Amino acid sequence: MKFFAGCTALITGASSGLGAEFARQLAPQAQSLVLVARRHDRLEALRAELSGAYPGLAVFTYVLDLADAEARLGFVRWLNEQGIVVDFLVNNAGLGDHGPFESSEWDRVRAMLDVNVAALTHLTHALLPMLHGAGRAAILNVSSVASFFPLPNLAVYAATKAYVTSFSEALRMELRDTGVSVTALCPGPVHTEFFDVATRPGDEGNAAHYETMPAFRVTPEEAVAEGLAAVARDRARVIPGPLLAAAVAVAALVPFFLVRQILQASRARI
Repeated sequence: MKFFAGCTALITGASSGLGAEFARQLAPQAQSLVLVARRHDRLEALRAELSGAYPGLAVFTYVLDLADAEARLGFVRWLNEQGIVVDFLVNNAGLGDHGPFESSEWDRVRAMLDVNVAALTHLTHALLPMLHGAGRAAILNVSSVASFFPLPNLAVYAATKAYVTSFSEALRMELRDTGVSVTALCPGPVHTEFFDVATRPGDEGNAAHYETMPAFRVTPEEAVAEGLAAVARDRARVIPGPLLAAAVAVAALVPFFLVRQILQASRARI
């Protein structure tokens, strides 16, 4: 964690789950945290918790609907007005939706595209000059193990995360030797609010399938710790949990027509 000593970290989706855990694990080392999410009450509760535990830590909160492009620009302007120079960007915010694409609600699909793809790309683009100016800086994009597979019943979500992983890899190559590193964190099942939010009313199958995958589950604490360790070691990507990482490595060696048949048969719900 010494890698993050004195950093100013910006964390999206910071009001709960992995985002809140990123804040808690960075707080002992960071100089400043900028916590971004839609829920004001949760952001303020987290700010109070961290400020109480670490009196020397500056904690800024900003209520933002990341799906709103104009609001994103307003947030970047606010950072500049406040004189906040971010040197660690954690693009954590993300939305999911479980169920057949045909029966999905378009507003929900559009929100996934706006948050998982557009907002992550837009914030990264807007903040790259600031990150370059910081000297040594890092970007951590929270993707998913779903990014490696086209998943029935999670078709759009998996596609957005495939974008995140690919974008992270390409940007990492572009920024090589600039002092800005890029890492993709690709967790599998993590016990957060994600499944509750992604599951449609009346669709309890997603949660039931989640309970059948204990070997692949990691805690939010474990997922975040592995993600931060990967950033400190300048790794391109990390899949938390040795069993899941091994399973993905094996799956990469399987001919895709077999992978397709397996996913079709299982109606995968990762």
